[in-house]
Amino acid sequence: MPRKVRDLIRDLQKAGFVDRGDKGDHRNFIHPNVTKPITISGKEGDDAKRYQEKVAYLAIEEARR
Repeated sequence: MPRKVRDLIRDLQKAGFVDRGDKGDHRNFIHPNVTKPITISGKEGDDAKRYQEKVAYLAIEEARR
């Protein structure tokens, strides 16, 4: 069962990412140790796409370095 968008957002925020906002259902998260902003699209109750989960996981790993 895929994770929800709200779970990805919660994981990013726990890792120190900050939502800098965007239009509609898109959210851009930035972190001082990560080079590119991470964009998560969709409503909080939607299922996260596989690529969104992968991007969030890789960004969290990069932030830990």
